[in-house]
Amino acid sequence: MSSRTRFVLTDFAEAFVNLRAQKTRTLLTALGIVFGVGSVIGMLSIGAGAREESLRFIERLGVRNVLVDSIPASSREELQQRRRTSPGLSERDVRILAANVEGLETLSPRRTLHPARVLPKPSGTTPALLGVRPSFAVIHNLSSLEGRLFDASDDDASRAVCVLGQAAKINLLGYGPAVGRHVKVNDTWLQVVGVLAEQVNSESGRNQDRNNAIFIPFNTFQYRFWDSSRFLKDDLDGVDLRLRAGVDSVQAAKVVTAILSSTHRNAEDFTVTIPAALLEQQKRTQTIFTYVMVAIAAISLLVGGIGIMNIVLATVMERTREIGIRRAMGARKRDILRQFLTESVVISVGGGLLGIACGVMLSRLIAFVAEWSTIVTPLSVIVAFGVSVAVGVMFGIYPAMKAAEIDPIEALRYE
Repeated sequence: MSSRTRFVLTDFAEAFVNLRAQKTRTLLTALGIVFGVGSVIGMLSIGAGAREESLRFIERLGVRNVLVDSIPASSREELQQRRRTSPGLSERDVRILAANVEGLETLSPRRTLHPARVLPKPSGTTPALLGVRPSFAVIHNLSSLEGRLFDASDDDASRAVCVLGQAAKINLLGYGPAVGRHVKVNDTWLQVVGVLAEQVNSESGRNQDRNNAIFIPFNTFQYRFWDSSRFLKDDLDGVDLRLRAGVDSVQAAKVVTAILSSTHRNAEDFTVTIPAALLEQQKRTQTIFTYVMVAIAAISLLVGGIGIMNIVLATVMERTREIGIRRAMGARKRDILRQFLTESVVISVGGGLLGIACGVMLSRLIAFVAEWSTIVTPLSVIVAFGVSVAVGVMFGIYPAMKAAEIDPIEALRYE
């Protein structure tokens, strides 16, 4: 064993003995570090959990989607003014977008109707009726929980079939099997061919709850339903596009906006939403939130560092005579400096280890009580523990230097 290693082990052994002699004071000093590290890990775990939830949400929403929504006119006068320049969102726009948007995988027009009558009578809010192409299921990653989704043959034949959102199925038909049963929307009976798994609602469709909706083929909607309130709306309520993998959705959205602005003559009667852009915005918001929470938690570490400085200064005063004896026996200034700095590091390392355990328990408690997703990442543990050690070193340097500068003759006279 080298002499340097022996010195280090001796310093740590002495530090443990000295700190153990003042157990209560040492524990109270370490609590600042424990709470600081625990708070930092807890806040970072909340931020990591929120980011994971956002990624999962946006992936289900469709990171490669571009969603176009028409903006209904608020009055007949506004509609007349618009129609002087813009024909509104229509199937002509769908054909133009399909022909001119590079990297387009598929798209679907969308029409919405709020029925006046639905049978069986809904137990809650009346479901909306959505007319879409079969490609709508691909665009929004829809899957069937029961039965099947309608296909191109259903759409071409304008069949009176429908697929229910999960909430709409319970709302209309209860919890039993739904496939093969019929629902009546206004004056048209529709046969249920499938029930969708629970979905994530997007910004598409004016915040329409897709779980409480009845989906029918687009041509079925066109030929079998009439919306009496349609006079204030465009022919289509929206167009949903899905891009091929690797295509820049932001650039594609700019192209879509430019095409529609041209065909609508800059009437600004539509909106274009990109889930990927929503993700970036949410990431920025959560990053700011995480920084603020970590800054607040770091105050506990600062308080803990001040506590370390305080206890080491008090220890220096109490052990002034001991320092004088050691100096008289040949101990150098750096030996005294190393001794007291080691005690500071031991307190911060011990507090940091306890703080890690506290942070993990805190994150689990938050997840259990608040039902939030929390993730303790290795990076958060390393950062919190590293900062706690750095705090111990920084706040221990001054008291250690003060101890090293004590004059041995004056120290021997100290009572």
